[in-house]
Amino acid sequence: MTIVIGFEGSANKIGIGIIKDGEVLSNPRRTYITPPGQGFMPSDTARHHRGVILTVLKEALEEAGLKPADIDCVAYTKGPGMGAPLVTVAIVARTVAQLWGKPLLGVNHCIGHIEMGRLITKANNPTVLYVSGGNTQVIAYSERRYRIFGETIDIAVGNCLDRFARVIKISNDPSPGYNIEQMAKKGKRYVELPYTVKGMDVSFSGILSYIEEAANKMLSADQCTPEDLCFSLQETVFAMLVEITERAMAHCGSQEVLIVGGVGCNLRLQEMMGVMCQERGAKLFATDERFCIDNGAMIAQAGWEMFRSGHVTQLDDSWITQRYRTDEVEVTWRD
Repeated sequence: MTIVIGFEGSANKIGIGIIKDGEVLSNPRRTYITPPGQGFMPSDTARHHRGVILTVLKEALEEAGLKPADIDCVAYTKGPGMGAPLVTVAIVARTVAQLWGKPLLGVNHCIGHIEMGRLITKANNPTVLYVSGGNTQVIAYSERRYRIFGETIDIAVGNCLDRFARVIKISNDPSPGYNIEQMAKKGKRYVELPYTVKGMDVSFSGILSYIEEAANKMLSADQCTPEDLCFSLQETVFAMLVEITERAMAHCGSQEVLIVGGVGCNLRLQEMMGVMCQERGAKLFATDERFCIDNGAMIAQAGWEMFRSGHVTQLDDSWITQRYRTDEVEVTWRD
């Protein structure tokens, strides 16, 4: 029996989760929410995390019915992410590991998403679409690495959606992406937007620039509604993601797709990916907002896999990094 506690705080979510041999014992989380039209600054986000992290830690232990002595390993997000929030969480994880006398383990955020998705859905060897506010990658496992087959060449899909939300002042509560999804359901007119797929890669900055410039002009001229723009943006960017995922599946001979990351809980994206999978005779796997959105349990689960295969992070090496690619990590826990 191995019990791992995981600390996640790479962006505006702060979460602490506890995993015992594949079972989620607790997974409390808080979100830093800013007013409509605003993003979240690293320093303000870190201040928010500092204010609540000990409360969340207490909740995680109480919900799991555990004491510090029961924990076998302390895992934390090493990167990628925003510098100040990452540092805040890493300092607390380091301190806790030393106070409790437990080994420490730095985890790649992206691999946390993948391993949590595999645990919850029981997908065997899927082609992974990882879509969030900071990352957009199509990934497949091969020879002890999660290989990146395609990715964004500029901004992430979640960042594109979030920044569009700011343009038309959509609320950030509970998240801009969720509110765009609800508004898109009421959209009736498709507005043509740039569609940019370059081989296995995608680009979202041009779409964002176009819609940022066109949105207020079109809305003020009554050419469309905010709901129409939300619908059009979703349909365009999700079609691009389905295209590159299908191409990666064909290359790998894969019959499974796993969607992970915060944007992955969008039901329209799941629906579009599901149609593609059905046409190919493949199977789609996805999780809900408990595990798609950044959370502590995903770091605990990746940490559990790593710890059981012999990984430990020495205190001298327990730094954070804002840039930490998925394919930099040797995946020693898979065949």
